[in-house]
Amino acid sequence: AASKLEISMPAVVEVEVGGTARIECNFYTPENASYTYIDWFYIDRSNRQVRLFHITASETVEDNTDYKNRVLLGQDKALSISAVTVQDARTFVCQVGAGSYGVGENSTELSVYKVPNNPEIKPSSGGISVHSPEIPEIAKCESKNSFPLPNITWHKNGEELHDQENQVVIKPTVTRESSGLYTVSSTLYAPVTRDDRLSQYHCTVHYWLQGQIRSLESQKVKVNIFYPVETLKLRVSPSSAPVKEGDNVTLVCEADGNPPPIFTFFKKNLDEWQDLSSLAEPNSGVLNLPEVNKSSSGTYKCQSLDLDDMTEKEEAVDLVVNYIEGVHVKMEPSSTVREGESVKLICDAHSPVSLQYQWRDEKGKKLVEGSQLFLNNLTFETSNTFSCKVMAPSVPGLEQSKKVSVAVEGKPRIVAISSPLYVRQDEVVNLTCKAIAFPRPTVHWSINGTAHEYMDNQHIASNLTVRVSHDLLQAGAMCRVSNKLGVSEKHIQLVDQKSTAESQGVIIVAIIVAILVVAVLGAVIYFLHKKGKIPCGRAGKQDITKPEARKDKIVVEVKSDKLSEEAGLLQGANGDKRAAADQ
Repeated sequence: AASKLEISMPAVVEVEVGGTARIECNFYTPENASYTYIDWFYIDRSNRQVRLFHITASETVEDNTDYKNRVLLGQDKALSISAVTVQDARTFVCQVGAGSYGVGENSTELSVYKVPNNPEIKPSSGGISVHSPEIPEIAKCESKNSFPLPNITWHKNGEELHDQENQVVIKPTVTRESSGLYTVSSTLYAPVTRDDRLSQYHCTVHYWLQGQIRSLESQKVKVNIFYPVETLKLRVSPSSAPVKEGDNVTLVCEADGNPPPIFTFFKKNLDEWQDLSSLAEPNSGVLNLPEVNKSSSGTYKCQSLDLDDMTEKEEAVDLVVNYIEGVHVKMEPSSTVREGESVKLICDAHSPVSLQYQWRDEKGKKLVEGSQLFLNNLTFETSNTFSCKVMAPSVPGLEQSKKVSVAVEGKPRIVAISSPLYVRQDEVVNLTCKAIAFPRPTVHWSINGTAHEYMDNQHIASNLTVRVSHDLLQAGAMCRVSNKLGVSEKHIQLVDQKSTAESQGVIIVAIIVAILVVAVLGAVIYFLHKKGKIPCGRAGKQDITKPEARKDKIVVEVKSDKLSEEAGLLQGANGDKRAAADQ
């Protein structure tokens, strides 16, 4: 048992702004004697005690203070303060009177805290030059609504920065809001180098909570650093393959300065440099050269002007445009080629790279590899158009073609006529004559009529419209085709369809007569069989089927109008022999 009055209270109670603080007051009296009264006080800013409650066994009296309606007493006489503000951060006293045991008291420090808002960082809005004469501002950091007062530190690439004379300057600012909370901010000043274009900066706000230091970090930011060009590069795009005529080429000028410098392009013409800036994309360092040709080859230069320190740099590159020119074909012999002769075609071209040749016909079919094409025993029908394809194996896609026509000369050759032509007298018919020749021939007819000529591929065709006369039927027509190298002619025979019809009638009658003769012969044989003139016994049948008897086999052959008479004689002779054999 306690020998004197003892009061036990926590030294510190922590509570967040807006929360409820509960402060307990535990006391012990000798021999468990009861208390006479309990008073709760707080210490104001003048260090005076202001009573909150007076508690006796019979009643509890709440004093009229700033805490009215915000404080409560628990059954265990503990003091509860709701809606805590930063102004509540003070000392609260519990005083207990125990009659003859005297008066005792103890106190608790109410610690109020507010976790600060996440710090916000804002990098310098403009670029920072590495040549800045003064220590430039890097960024600002701010954290609002904290209690008690926090502090801010700065970090670069994860390492904390500290004030250094003429090197790093950190300027903090503290603002006390009407709510009693603190807003803290800090500004970082530090020199920069070219390497700082990759540096990351952030700030950290540090505050106390439950006896420990806690911290909140801002996001990491980069600062726009201005630095001069150290390396300038000029390259040709695309660079994967050699450049050829017709390609779209781009010259790209690249510099490692910031901000990007002003680029100017030039091309060397003899001893002077031609300004090409008007052809370049503005402020891009890109020069487009569409459909380059042989004259596009040369030395190009890119010049950069640094806006930070007004220094200049330049870089040059050689552009080589591969080409094929002067494709031509030589023919040997160079004189006119006649049918049946041979010719040699020789293809040649000029290029700065090695070339390959290939010959194709007019249908695109490959004939031979190499620069020479031999054509033997030429005819009018020989393909007269040939193509020489020139290629550069070392430059993919670089090729040219040259077509050449080989004209084969010769006298006309008639290849088709409408003969024989079956007609009727007084009928209007078309006579056709088709020939091939070079030079182009003329067509003449031996008779009068309306002629129409047309070209069919390499052939010339003539249609003559005439009325069939008696003389034309008798003599026919002659087609005569000629050019300076010779003449060809052919006769067209006209056949009267009436005579042809009469001949066909005679043949039909002969066939009918032959059929009748065979029918009669069959009837006679049947009649003789019925009369018994022709036995049908087994022996007779065997004789008839013997191989030797095949020479007596009846054969009917239709040859002329005397068929019926010869057939009858043949039937009689064979009939007599057959009867004698049967007997």
